[in-house]
Amino acid sequence: MPAIKVADFAFPRMEAPDLDEMEEFLTHFGLTRAERTPDALYMRGTDGNHHLHVTHKGGTKFIGFAYHAADENDLKRVAKLPGASGIETLDEPGGGKRVRLTEPNGYQIEVIAGLERGAARKHDRDLVNSGSEPSRRVGRVMRLSKSPTPIQRIGHGVLATPRVKETVAWFRDALGMIRSDDVYAGEKENVIGSFNRLDRGDEYVDHHVLFCIHNEKTGLNHVSYEAHDIDAIFQDHEYIKRLGKYEHMWGIGRHLLGSQVYDYWSDPWGRVHERWADSDRLNAANGGHEISAEEGLQSQWGDRPPERFIGHASP
Repeated sequence: MPAIKVADFAFPRMEAPDLDEMEEFLTHFGLTRAERTPDALYMRGTDGNHHLHVTHKGGTKFIGFAYHAADENDLKRVAKLPGASGIETLDEPGGGKRVRLTEPNGYQIEVIAGLERGAARKHDRDLVNSGSEPSRRVGRVMRLSKSPTPIQRIGHGVLATPRVKETVAWFRDALGMIRSDDVYAGEKENVIGSFNRLDRGDEYVDHHVLFCIHNEKTGLNHVSYEAHDIDAIFQDHEYIKRLGKYEHMWGIGRHLLGSQVYDYWSDPWGRVHERWADSDRLNAANGGHEISAEEGLQSQWGDRPPERFIGHASP
């Protein structure tokens, strides 16, 4: 039995040498400032969570991931795990309490409870007609809002690691994640990637909240955010491209595993951030699967991932 079952992904925590540059990138990306201190930046989406991204002034270090606990009782349980910090009060914007853990690659994992929430921010978008539903927008013409369109919420994080099986076992045992798809190369025992989702019982959740991919280096491959719809992915791709300031890493396309329509961009220090729309949603009754890398790591449409993306790891 896992120690707990985390309720959701909260945010990545990282460093940047220049918080002005980081805020500029994340604003173009679709996040908005929640709060900023002299040495830290907190950015939010529209979903009501105080923040979905934390950057501390420093180097270019990836610090780790934070996940929401179901309640403070889960903090008490996870605090008993080997190497756990004990329950700490968060002395930063958004407040709350946390327990800090260390996953097998040395990155910090925070389990938090009581992070401040506010009202979700409404962002109206026109409905999309389709061949099977041609009357979803009768009597109205589509007029898209201007870019950057707001990020809705955080989706998942991806770790690059030479120890995929050990890393995945830790997240399943400590945080209660369950398998969606294990990806193998050659023999089925040679697992080179693993997609894992939250276990919220009958409730449907994203296809994955954590993906681990084999790499001789350890680090953050990318962190991922949901935009409102597929139009937002395409129009903001053009918007960010026209800025001429940021490296485009991959996209646009539609994944096979998870099915998201994706677009990947690097921040000024090479940390990859994904915008996506339209994920598969599964619950605990849906079984996990094994799939070959040749089949599973392709796109349903769009280019195959470039080597600079597959091999990427921000330490």
